[in-house]
Amino acid sequence: MSARELPDIARRVAGAARDGEQVEAYVVRSRDTDVKVFDGEVESLSVAEVSGVGVRVIARGRQGYAWAGSLDADVVDDTIAEARDNASFGAPDEFFGLATPADFAGVQPVSLDLWRDELLAAPTDQKVRIALELEAATRAADARVRGVESAAYGDAAIEAAIASSTGVEAAVRRTACSCFSFAMAGEGIATQTGYGFSVGRRPADLELATAARVAADRATRLLGATQPPSRRIPVIFDPLVTGSLLGIVGAALSGEAVLKGRSLFVGREGEQVAAPSVTIVDDPTSPDAYGAATHDSEGVPTRRNELIVDGALRRFLHNVYTGRRAGVATTGSAVRGFKSTPGVGSRALHLRPGTLAPEQILASVPEALYVQSVSGLHSGTNPVSGDFSVGATGLMVRDGAFAEPVREITVASTIQRMLSDIVHVGADLTWLPGGAAGLTLLVGEMQMSGR
Repeated sequence: MSARELPDIARRVAGAARDGEQVEAYVVRSRDTDVKVFDGEVESLSVAEVSGVGVRVIARGRQGYAWAGSLDADVVDDTIAEARDNASFGAPDEFFGLATPADFAGVQPVSLDLWRDELLAAPTDQKVRIALELEAATRAADARVRGVESAAYGDAAIEAAIASSTGVEAAVRRTACSCFSFAMAGEGIATQTGYGFSVGRRPADLELATAARVAADRATRLLGATQPPSRRIPVIFDPLVTGSLLGIVGAALSGEAVLKGRSLFVGREGEQVAAPSVTIVDDPTSPDAYGAATHDSEGVPTRRNELIVDGALRRFLHNVYTGRRAGVATTGSAVRGFKSTPGVGSRALHLRPGTLAPEQILASVPEALYVQSVSGLHSGTNPVSGDFSVGATGLMVRDGAFAEPVREITVASTIQRMLSDIVHVGADLTWLPGGAAGLTLLVGEMQMSGR
């Protein structure tokens, strides 16, 4: 099946609408490869191709949904009938309705080149070699690396088409691949791990030597880690950690979470919620973001959404439904798979970079804690109250340089306080797998709990 056939299927489904109905089709095909290796051998290998269609029918204020993991014409017809039947049992909601051209009047889709034929053309054995070579490079990066906990390669080629009886049509496709390695470094009986990765749109984009070196460096610099005394201290977050923290904040900036009362930002639109240096943006139109897309999952053109600007909460992310409930327009932020109705989510969330390099941020405070990794991020964060308490591993920073490594600590504050206490936002914007971006971040003060 060619890429052109996905829009044809979507149009045929949309054309099945009866009088008084709105019908939408979301048609997807994806191809994925995942390789994990251990000790020079392939531990697991999967190559999968998935095709499917999701059908939404809205009639008399009721919504029905059905999906199928096949694009055969008979199966698609049955799916339409099932969605129509489900709509007859749905609860009425005045805000149900598909996207229409009026919902995004004046917003033109951007042109993005996110597809690489080379990814699909690369044979599986080449992808296996990437994982094996990364493992070997990690072992060779430093004499103190005793082994590699895991090394892996993964990729995805995703195509989707959306069409509705309201006149909305769109097609998107993108490729992405990544590799990662966890180095295990040791001296005596102590062992520490470190993570390194590389990401691109085709295998040739991956930098195995860099991923291996970073994994080894991040493991070896933690050797000899001890538990420090408890105190309040400035905290510097590694870009990987900042990316994870931003994901927590981004979820709270979802209009869906706000409407359900599950966000710490409820009722705060227009208020100062962060330091003046903080601007948080979701920009799926950026070709550097691995979650970039020209259209969202309702066929609405994506656009740059500035959520927090100079510390002030400007807007939330919305799909068509949440926007209508909130009395605002969609922000082109619908996300979904073909097995579900659209939700709300970010695709390219990042902090606006500052002007300081990581080394300058380290030198900006007499002493600080550098958090290299965290554990229990989701269980230790309350998205409603903002309470934040997670396990951490990292290094002390003195006189602008890394000092002794530390472990078995907890860093705690609230999301609200952390946002307000941000002192410096680094210039080292780094796009991560999954579509977020990280950078070095200095928070003025947090509670570090150790011994």
